[in-house]
Amino acid sequence: MPDSTDVSAQVRDFLVTRRNRLTPEASGLPMYGGNRRVPGLRREEVALLAGMSVDYYVRLERGNLSGASESVLESLASALQLDDAERAHLYDLARASSGSSRRTTAASTTRVRPTLLRILDAMPGTPAYLRNGRFDILAANQLGRALYAPVFDSPLFAQRGPINTARFLFLDPAAQDFWVDWNKGADDSVAFLRSEAGRSPHDRVLTELIGELSTRSQEFATRWAKHDVKFHRSGVKRLRHPVVGELALPYEAMDLPADPGLRLNIYTPQPDSPEHEALALLASWTQIPDSVG
Repeated sequence: MPDSTDVSAQVRDFLVTRRNRLTPEASGLPMYGGNRRVPGLRREEVALLAGMSVDYYVRLERGNLSGASESVLESLASALQLDDAERAHLYDLARASSGSSRRTTAASTTRVRPTLLRILDAMPGTPAYLRNGRFDILAANQLGRALYAPVFDSPLFAQRGPINTARFLFLDPAAQDFWVDWNKGADDSVAFLRSEAGRSPHDRVLTELIGELSTRSQEFATRWAKHDVKFHRSGVKRLRHPVVGELALPYEAMDLPADPGLRLNIYTPQPDSPEHEALALLASWTQIPDSVG
């Protein structure tokens, strides 16, 4: 079972998986010989690209980022060709290695202020919900609940709470039908949880969720071992609703500065689109005043 509190192991595996995906050719290095024993770059090659000694890089890859300066982290991120999400994850792991991660973690947020509930209810024709870093849905407006009815109605949550989209996605067979592109949803969910584990290594409930999913879902365990990370800010989510059918819904996921760890998810279809009409129908079906238009 993976342990998201073992920061050294997280650092080691993250750096190894990033190194293994690169090639000398992609990194601008000459190829010497055709029989390489490693799938990606050698440690010596990463050290050369990062402008550091091999011994120092080996120490970093063994999981010891404690004391690494910003310039070292930037050189390492550049050598490994990290994207923005991966770079942020590297910095999170460095802070955790130095013991400077927050013990009160963002992922553990469960309280929702009344103001936020009023904001949700003020958008009756727009599906919206609030979640924390563990994918717990903490509040939703009526149309948001109607859109995510297969999740809210899952037998997984009949005896226990809270509603959790990651648990639904990997442990309820109905998720395969609800998410039109289930594999993309699975990849994105695991990548976000991996990022959250780097930010919140001391969140006990997050660690328990990761352990549960790794034990009960091979699909989750396989993806978790890849150490991929991703930001979850905007895009198009494709859902298959039991009442209104298949939907391709643009969404925005917004962090709330006054409520660290909470994220507001809003689905906003184009006017006059089939999705716009489907949400109007769903609003009518759930006896919500139709203010979509």
